[in-house]
Amino acid sequence: MKHPLRIVHLEHSGADSERIGVILATGGIACAIHRVETERSFTIGITDERADLILAEFNTPGCDGDRAFAVARKAASHVPFIFVSSSISEPVITELLNRGVTDVIPKEALGRLIPAVQRIVKERQEREGRREAEEALREHQVYLRHIQKLEAVGRLAGGLAHDFNNLLTVILGHSQVVLNEIDAAHPLRMQIQEMQNAGERARVLIRQLLMFSRKRPVEVKVISLNDLLDDFESMLRRVIGEDIQLTVRLSQDDLRIKMDPTFVEQIVMNLVVNARDAMPEGGKLTVELQSTYLDRFPQYHVPDLAPGEYVKLSVSDTGCGMSPEVQAQMFKPFFTTKGEEKGTGLGLSTVLDVVTQNSGGLDVATAVGEGTRFDVYFPRIMTAIDVSSDAPSGMRPLRGDETILLVEDDEAVRSLIRDELRKLGYRVVEARNGIEACLVATPYMGRLQLLLTDIVMPGMSGTELARHLRVVKPALNILFISGYEDDVGIGAGDTAMAYLQKPFTTEALAGTVRHLLDQTARGQIHQSATSGDLEQPRRSAHHDI
Repeated sequence: MKHPLRIVHLEHSGADSERIGVILATGGIACAIHRVETERSFTIGITDERADLILAEFNTPGCDGDRAFAVARKAASHVPFIFVSSSISEPVITELLNRGVTDVIPKEALGRLIPAVQRIVKERQEREGRREAEEALREHQVYLRHIQKLEAVGRLAGGLAHDFNNLLTVILGHSQVVLNEIDAAHPLRMQIQEMQNAGERARVLIRQLLMFSRKRPVEVKVISLNDLLDDFESMLRRVIGEDIQLTVRLSQDDLRIKMDPTFVEQIVMNLVVNARDAMPEGGKLTVELQSTYLDRFPQYHVPDLAPGEYVKLSVSDTGCGMSPEVQAQMFKPFFTTKGEEKGTGLGLSTVLDVVTQNSGGLDVATAVGEGTRFDVYFPRIMTAIDVSSDAPSGMRPLRGDETILLVEDDEAVRSLIRDELRKLGYRVVEARNGIEACLVATPYMGRLQLLLTDIVMPGMSGTELARHLRVVKPALNILFISGYEDDVGIGAGDTAMAYLQKPFTTEALAGTVRHLLDQTARGQIHQSATSGDLEQPRRSAHHDI
């Protein structure tokens, strides 16, 4: 048992009670005996002491045996009851056993008490084991139901992401086109910029949903936490509401870590939402960044956490705080104090999971009525920041005159891409799907230099189309676009092949197209220069078949 056997002993003789305690201890049974002599003290003992076993002298002056057993059946019917007495006749013993008494042991044979109590202890352990197993089964069933819900969310998110990303490509693309065309002083420029910002926020939310449902690949890169929090602040203010005062303190140093930026956003969002819910009447919320040297282990950390320079991200609030009981369970999946309709119980468990998976640590300081502070530690990185491939370059894309086969089943996306590439001087041949592309591409194969295709299309996928066309023209450049996160990484390792994730801006598209074509052209020039013994250069995408 996890604690000494708690025994309430109805006995007027202190010596007899002590002798029973010695016998049980000699038999290896750890116990704590509370001796009582009256009915009142007996009732209080079995009610308040949460007894594991009741022992009773049948002829106690303050409470006889029949009365004691009746009280025990009413107040603690689940507790084993043993009469230890030398003045009970055989007929009475038989009657007591028939009424439900666990055992009757004469004082002259106290040695029988040891196996009787051992049997009781064993039965109790078996009951506790069954109860723990049943509780574990219930928790597992709850966990399984939550997992099934998450799988449903994941399937839904994966299915909807493609359509949402197509819509966001059109929104972001056309807003960027308008911003490029109108003057900086135009009265509508601010509204259009807000529309584009809303599209960017929608893109972030889709990425978070896909990451939460495990449908999005991890994109680890060096990022500036100062820049990320600065960009994220406006969204945090909308989340927490007007009754909470938000203070964001950035570091004077450019603090960098190597991590998927969406993971950081999820950590900050979960901690901020947790803090908001702890302040239903309003309060103060502080998000702070600073560098620190860790020469100790935080409360929660990976086993091999190394000492050194870390970036500390702190989120503190003036809310209700957490009791020790809540704090002991706060990182358990699906544990929540908010009610089923208001919380999933995944916020803090996700935070801990992300932090430890990224070689970090976490400290928590909280007390009831005194608020809560989370300190998250990430290894500090001193290398240069990785620039996203779909980030605007700050300069207008280079023009071109190459022939491009555009294949996209979404008409709005196809029209946007076609019009923007034609503005830049490219000759664009378009098709709605892979089968149609095979037909319309035939007259242009000699001068076709780039296939720009969606991956998921009815009838024939973009990858199947690319394989088919490369049989005819092996040097054909391929640019895949897709709204499915599962397609990330297609074409890796092929210098004549690239991938662009939807949603993207027209600037990102044009930059990727130009980069792919120029990179291939440079490779062909180099190959031609190193083949001086050949009269003609090898046939490439710039030469007719």
